[in-house]
Amino acid sequence: MSTDTNAPARHMSVIDAISVVVAIVVGSMIFKAPSWVASNTSGPLEMMLAWVAGGFFCLCGALCYAELAAAYPKVGGEYVYITRAFGRPAGFGFVWARATVIQTGSIAMLAYVFGEFTAPALGMGAFGPLILALAATVVLTACNVIGLRTEKWVQNALTIAKIGGVLAIAIIGLLMGKAGLSAAATTTAPAAGNPGWLGYAMVFVLLTFGGWNEAAYVAGELKGKRRNMLWVLMGSIALITVIYLLINLAYLRVLGFEGMRKYPGTLAAEAMRTVLGDPGAVAVTVLVAVSALAGMDGCMFTGSRAICALGEDFPAFRPLGKWHEKFKTPVVALLVQSTIAVVLIILPALGGWFEKQLGSGFDAAAKYTAPVFWAFLLLTAVSVVVLRFRDPDRERPFRVPGYPLTVILFAGMCAFMLYSSIDYAGRWAVIGLAVLLAGLPVYLIFCRKPA
Repeated sequence: MSTDTNAPARHMSVIDAISVVVAIVVGSMIFKAPSWVASNTSGPLEMMLAWVAGGFFCLCGALCYAELAAAYPKVGGEYVYITRAFGRPAGFGFVWARATVIQTGSIAMLAYVFGEFTAPALGMGAFGPLILALAATVVLTACNVIGLRTEKWVQNALTIAKIGGVLAIAIIGLLMGKAGLSAAATTTAPAAGNPGWLGYAMVFVLLTFGGWNEAAYVAGELKGKRRNMLWVLMGSIALITVIYLLINLAYLRVLGFEGMRKYPGTLAAEAMRTVLGDPGAVAVTVLVAVSALAGMDGCMFTGSRAICALGEDFPAFRPLGKWHEKFKTPVVALLVQSTIAVVLIILPALGGWFEKQLGSGFDAAAKYTAPVFWAFLLLTAVSVVVLRFRDPDRERPFRVPGYPLTVILFAGMCAFMLYSSIDYAGRWAVIGLAVLLAGLPVYLIFCRKPA
């Protein structure tokens, strides 16, 4: 930043930062993905091992991110690391993909989840989900714009409500479930054509863990020592892994392994309906809506920080890097991000042709965003090694333990997931690549000169 008035305020405690990360990660996927994981594993033991493996690999990634965030405590996250390691074009490509598809797509998807779960309860018609999705986007954008204190309390309140609800499902399921874990342990074969539990199952496991890396975007606003980012990452991963294991055990106890496979879209609702009746299913509906709002809010916060970092480095995008003197928030970056999200929300509602071409629902979004996401996460992993060679004199308050093995494990996971996501996405992977390549002429025209 060029001036103090344009600098982000270091206002976030470790707990505040963990709240943002957990709000993003623990979302609507945990209410659905366990069914898909079960369908792509041969039994409950393999299914639970897949979730443990997901937590372990994310831990390896968190250690890598902790070194990078402690060494480069700037707003911008992966954009900062990728740019320093591989150059300005790679950094621009990352932010372009994040702003046009990855992060804004997540905001739009979560907005629709909120709308689709809330509209029926309010008695709204066919356009109810669209109206509520747009309303949620506008309100949460305003909360992010008007000030850090308001946003922090909104985020913390939504996170507490969401985590409390998820833990309630886990506790109720474990205490009241009648299927029993031993009765659920009948080994069966995965679905026909499945390449094995380390393939598609891990796509959904790590998709459900997705978002832990968003902690990198709060580095420039975190109070205290640089090593505090380590506690943010480790605390987030540990809490999320425990929550995921508990709720999967609850699903097993209530529905059994075969029962989990039967409800890919309504797993949590069916589990609570089994033990509590219709009121339990209604409670899950409310919880999913709250989870979607919390996820949207977290995505808006971290996504705008990457866009803001772009404005610091490229004159053509200088307004994006401005922080409001009174609010201490990147107002322009937030508004641009939300505008793109609104467009993505509206497009499928314009008619069947748009929905057919763009896809709808979580599965379609995952197919054309996952390959791009894993490609850039792989670059981030490799940047740990590259920056040790290119920037050896940089102060590193934290270094990855077990280097280089830990980095190799994380990079190997990213490479495997890149392959698996491309295999899973098929032709849809081309959409993500096309959006990424569309940023090339923008870079050549506007971004060849540094700020």
